[in-house]
Amino acid sequence: MSAPLLQVEGLRRLYRSRGWMGRRFVTRAVDGVSFTVMPGETLGLVGESGSGKSTTGRLVLGLEAPDQGRVLFDATDLGQLSQAARKPFRKRMQVVFQDPYAALNPRMRVGEFVEEPLVVHGQGGNAGERRDRVADLFRTVGLDPAFMRRFPHEFSGGQRQRVGIARAIALNPEFLVADEPITALDVSIQAQIVNLFQDLQQQMGLALLFIAHDLSMVRYLCNRVAVMLKGRIVEAGPTGAVFDDARHPYTQALLSAVPVPDPAIERGRRRIPFDAGAFVFPPEATMHDVGGGHLVLQGEDA
Repeated sequence: MSAPLLQVEGLRRLYRSRGWMGRRFVTRAVDGVSFTVMPGETLGLVGESGSGKSTTGRLVLGLEAPDQGRVLFDATDLGQLSQAARKPFRKRMQVVFQDPYAALNPRMRVGEFVEEPLVVHGQGGNAGERRDRVADLFRTVGLDPAFMRRFPHEFSGGQRQRVGIARAIALNPEFLVADEPITALDVSIQAQIVNLFQDLQQQMGLALLFIAHDLSMVRYLCNRVAVMLKGRIVEAGPTGAVFDDARHPYTQALLSAVPVPDPAIERGRRRIPFDAGAFVFPPEATMHDVGGGHLVLQGEDA
């Protein structure tokens, strides 16, 4: 069995703030998160807003520094590298952001935007060769190369997200963080973007950390899934095992809220209540394997 491409060990990220009368607050955005991603694998990271999913993605990419823990990419501890030493790894790890319009520079033509990583990393040859490379990238993501001279405001949301994906794959990365890349898109366009990710994985052998709210898309795309609550992973494992035999009450509540496209079934379904605000983690809670790599956060006495 091959070694993990990405290893995340005990990541913690705290945000400190002051409130009324100078009262201090500490928000544990990410609180001891650990997981691995194998070459060519898709790991889905799910949970409600504020659970720490996007912060985890930013920590993995080095866009933020963790307060504790480490990120190993290809067995190299990225936190121990200088900015110069880390530059080669940035080519191998890329990101697709949630808001395709905010991710694009409104003053740049989209062809220039996709070409920029090639310029920064000195790849793609001369200017003409780089333009040919950008045209090939546009075809790969389903866009007409004639669009290269357009500005972001001239595209639909789905087209802008395709431009963002073209930029992300320009350097032939091995690992991609997709931070809720379909949330801002129409349902029909969501399916197209997810299918595009699948095609790119098959063509390039990409490993993917897919951060999402849409559990049906996660089930369709991901090999494994991890469920986050209040900065911690409460359940993780093969997608089929977690979806068909959810053990943590939070995971059960999330799955019970997924709509079923059948009115007869939907009318008879029961939502499982879960008060995330009042939930307190059991003392000394750790991940327990309940079989086949299916992990659940439980107290020591579980």
